[in-house]
Amino acid sequence: MVLTVNKVCPETNGQGFLVNLTDWNEDVAKQLAEHNAIELTDAHWEIILFIRRYYLQFKHLPNARVFTKAVAREFGEEKGNSRYLHRLFPDGPLKYACKLAGLPKPPTCL
Repeated sequence: MVLTVNKVCPETNGQGFLVNLTDWNEDVAKQLAEHNAIELTDAHWEIILFIRRYYLQFKHLPNARVFTKAVAREFGEEKGNSRYLHRLFPDGPLKYACKLAGLPKPPTCL
């Protein structure tokens, strides 16, 4: 996948994840979402920005269960559950939240 955002081409790997965390910004996230057929809403942004903060704070990515529990602690049980997160990211909440947040692919995701 080739991204071009404001005349800059951030590098992605073969699965569409950014190679450099520092290349990320909201315009990059929007283009990644478009390439993955995801129409971003405020609910998506809430999760995307959350997982970025998590990664920058803890220097690692959680597994799916820990991710869901962390979302529940931050936003409440109505958002911290698999059904809600799958509505936002049907093909894998953790994987696609990380991808759109410019983070590495979680080691637990296929």
